[in-house]
Amino acid sequence: MITLVGCEVAKTGNSFIFQGPSPECSDCRFKATCIDTLEEGRKYKITNIKDSQLKCKLTDSTVIPVEVVLADIEMLFDSRKVFEGSNFIYSCDCEFKDCTNYNKCFPEGLHEGDKIIIARDLRESTDNCKKNKVLKKILARF
Repeated sequence: MITLVGCEVAKTGNSFIFQGPSPECSDCRFKATCIDTLEEGRKYKITNIKDSQLKCKLTDSTVIPVEVVLADIEMLFDSRKVFEGSNFIYSCDCEFKDCTNYNKCFPEGLHEGDKIIIARDLRESTDNCKKNKVLKKILARF
């Protein structure tokens, strides 16, 4: 998938979360390339940088075409359910929104109902869970 990003972001391996279009984007001639292929709230990773540069009318700065893929996401998950290669349906079912780990268990870039594959078991976590679960850090992939 191709999109346009600012020069300061355009580095292979960098990732970003698409925050959605600005009103100024609606009549831009680059809209189809720049934002129409991206989904709001998703995390993308830059895999390749193209050689051209364009002028963005929104930021009045130079943007560069890049290839992106949905990024893997690190998160905490119930250790009893962590098996590399297994999959699950992502669901935000924790009532403790004030928990210090809440954003680690339910990170940006995932949406309710996403089908996730546990790509890697990264390690046992020392983070405490208000539901008394033993947590593991995993690498989640779409």
